[in-house]
Amino acid sequence: MLDDGTPLSGPVTIERVCSGAPRVQGYTDQKGRFSFQIGQKAGVTPDASEDSSGRPDTPRPNDMPATMGPQRSQSTTAGTQNALANCDLRAALAGFRSDTVSLGALRLLDDPNVGTILLHRLANVEGTAISLTSVQAPKEARRAYDKALQELRKNQPAQAVKELRKAVDIYPEYAAAWYELGRIEERGADIAQARKSFANAIRADAKFISPYLSMAELEAKAENWAELANITSTLLRLDAVDYPVAYFYNAAANLNVGQIDMAEKSARAGEKLDTAHQYPRLERVLAMILERKKDYAGAAAHLRSYLMLAPDAEDAARTKKDLAELERLSGANAQARAAHE
Repeated sequence: MLDDGTPLSGPVTIERVCSGAPRVQGYTDQKGRFSFQIGQKAGVTPDASEDSSGRPDTPRPNDMPATMGPQRSQSTTAGTQNALANCDLRAALAGFRSDTVSLGALRLLDDPNVGTILLHRLANVEGTAISLTSVQAPKEARRAYDKALQELRKNQPAQAVKELRKAVDIYPEYAAAWYELGRIEERGADIAQARKSFANAIRADAKFISPYLSMAELEAKAENWAELANITSTLLRLDAVDYPVAYFYNAAANLNVGQIDMAEKSARAGEKLDTAHQYPRLERVLAMILERKKDYAGAAAHLRSYLMLAPDAEDAARTKKDLAELERLSGANAQARAAHE
């Protein structure tokens, strides 16, 4: 539950954090209810921390589970008691801080109901992963939206689109419905229509973060750098603490439009925020920025960090060649400085 009693407009991610390492366990329904079985992965989409490709995948705060659990929250063990040792349970929603529930003291036959996890809104974060206009949707529109989510869980996107269009016809300000519609269109490669749906979501609720992230991803793929710089700047004004990937996109955009200092500022802010190193390409873009500024030693250091964090990245071979060239240039600069002294 949100601590102010505001209802959820979409699912919330449930994480089990063991020895400081978070793993997605499942998602709530729209009433905040959830259940999962330790070790069971069905219906859980891996979060960005589980992606080893080095690709800056956009977080999906509204990803849906394949199945919904009973009203009682459950955290029963599927294997040994060690699965709960040094573990806490928390909710994850951008713009909010979660209470945590310690799981270490639970035993196999204990009541699996962990109680209510409260989410507290962070100060100085204007944007939200919950669309407030969507919370106000009339009953018929919400019914169509809920049915669309059910169709998505059954892998019936065509039926989901039908229900989502019904929802936005009834209630044009239904930002969450526009967003889900855009995601289906994007997956179906109807990029032009996806842009329109994401734009409609933003118009319906300018503080709803999710469509900004999706639009940023589309602009990055299309290399529309000016548009990418604009949309990520807006996103970061709404929420500067939850999305390292937004700083990556903003840095890349500003680098490509020639705003080098702004690009460096964004890249360094994203690097500082990304303590879990979920987005190694922040190191890559920072190296490109420093190379542009002729700081070859600094650029080489960040390329080494990138290769260490993403050794199997698709561009690893090219990056190693770039690193060798930067090390050569850095050595040449050092020799020139020594000769001058």
